[in-house]
Amino acid sequence: MSTSSASSHIPIRPHTVSAAEVIPGDLVALSPADAEAQCWYVVTHTLPESPETIRMSLRPPLGGVDRDEVLGREREVTVACRRIDARNVPRLSSPGLEDVRFRDGDRVGSLRAVDPGAAEVTYVRRWGIWHRDLDDCTEPPVPDAEVRRWARDADRDGYVVRHHPVAVREAVAAGPRRVVVTGLGAVTPLGVGVDELWRGLLDGRHGIRELDGEEFGGLPVRVAGTVPVDPAGLLPRAAARRMNRAAQFAVLAAREAWGDAGFADGGTRESGLDPARIGVSLGAILGDASVLVGGDRNLRDRGPRAVSPLTTPMTVPSQAASQVSLDLHITGEARTVTSACASGTEAIGQAVDRIRYGRVDVALAGGAEAVVTPAIMASFASMRALSRAGLDDGRSPSRPFAKDRGGFVNGEGAGVLVLEAEEHARARGARIYCEAAGWGLSADAHHMAAPDPSGSGVALALRRAVQDAGGHVVDVVHVNAHATATAEGDLAEAEALRAVLGLRSVPVTALKGHLGHLQGAAGGVEAVATVLTLHHGTVPPTVGCREVDDAVALDVVTGAPRSLPSDGDLALSNSFGFGGHNAVLALRRLAAG
Repeated sequence: MSTSSASSHIPIRPHTVSAAEVIPGDLVALSPADAEAQCWYVVTHTLPESPETIRMSLRPPLGGVDRDEVLGREREVTVACRRIDARNVPRLSSPGLEDVRFRDGDRVGSLRAVDPGAAEVTYVRRWGIWHRDLDDCTEPPVPDAEVRRWARDADRDGYVVRHHPVAVREAVAAGPRRVVVTGLGAVTPLGVGVDELWRGLLDGRHGIRELDGEEFGGLPVRVAGTVPVDPAGLLPRAAARRMNRAAQFAVLAAREAWGDAGFADGGTRESGLDPARIGVSLGAILGDASVLVGGDRNLRDRGPRAVSPLTTPMTVPSQAASQVSLDLHITGEARTVTSACASGTEAIGQAVDRIRYGRVDVALAGGAEAVVTPAIMASFASMRALSRAGLDDGRSPSRPFAKDRGGFVNGEGAGVLVLEAEEHARARGARIYCEAAGWGLSADAHHMAAPDPSGSGVALALRRAVQDAGGHVVDVVHVNAHATATAEGDLAEAEALRAVLGLRSVPVTALKGHLGHLQGAAGGVEAVATVLTLHHGTVPPTVGCREVDDAVALDVVTGAPRSLPSDGDLALSNSFGFGGHNAVLALRRLAAG
């Protein structure tokens, strides 16, 4: 929308004159209140109406429709002590929008033309409503009816309103490939398999159990989220003996995800795929700490000859990724990400980029962890990080966002997604759950263990994930929170979400009440759940949270599942780790049809 460059920098030095003293070119306010409210008009013409009155033709200084006022000659008006050439002020009217069919992407500009210093304000239509800023949701959005009213009343109120329809998209050169999710696999404290996970989440069950092994005797905390079956019993004996517990979880989850994506049992060769175009990207903090502990115990008790030659290869955190690669004959790459409890989410993000930029066509990505060991439990307890709540009342001792939360519950498991270039998936007719649209990283640079209470680092990762997805904050329709149920961590995450989401009420859920904190596997399992939330349109409840802490001030889903709102398409899955590692995954719901 054009404005008058001459009038946009007018110095306003108001003083009072009589109407008889006003001449064409004066900038005039008809009352002191109008001058105070910056409501001015350019006098385009004056004409004696009678011996006592004068007719003035007035036009808003930034353009608009003319209006006539008949004033007594002695009436006092305010002038701005500046002349304007009315020929440079456009005469224009705001067209009505009553019959215009609005579309998302349309823009509307609104200019208060009676204010010489005004700037045009632009609103963009998204999800059926108009936003001043798609990424700053601190101002309420505006409905279609209000925009139509603006246009209808613009001439009367001294505004100029213009509608700019969204442009038809033009063909552009090929860029990064779109990445989609085609397969899911999980081994969690709720059971083996994605179906067990999803049913448990919707039913409000938890998988946190008493640790009854004698090695846990004497520990101040003896509950954890443990997988209820021995994973070794679900694998060939010879293969299982060469895997640590975390790798066993990973292989089982990867096999399920592989089959869920429509590939043949056995791996790449059986599926007719080029193994060099397939990758693995898994997160882990330690993998399985018990192997090293057991080797050290054997060394002290029985000497060097008692230490298994498999101790070292079964101790490294990369064992899970290497075993998935071996099991499915994947030669493209086998990556391991170690960034504390953000590991699984970062591993998925890295796999998204590897596919986007053509390094591989398909990737199995997620996380696996098995660190429910006496030393790890004792260490967390010494940090006062673990919940001391028991299991006697049947309620989960992990209580994210709750007033009575008292710490996290250690856990184990694995979650794996099959990520695929969209054209690769569509060429083989694969079922697509959703788009893996983007991801974001940041670092708190605050403390070796505690989160930054301002949440600024988390907020940066959230915004980067949305931006990387090619979206806006107004597109966010759900958040799967990291929410470990620690006092400081939950509040820092809530602070960040409020800062980013602004006035938007977005349903938030946290799964650690169901599962405990699965450490490096948390991001993988929670990403699986977020994919299912988008796919089924249902948000699981936050188990263990009976009463949300007032300081959280988020729309936390509790009690029962809730339908996913329709006014957005992005879901965020958050993971944050010791040392200030922040990772956020953005998943996009597929458009209907």
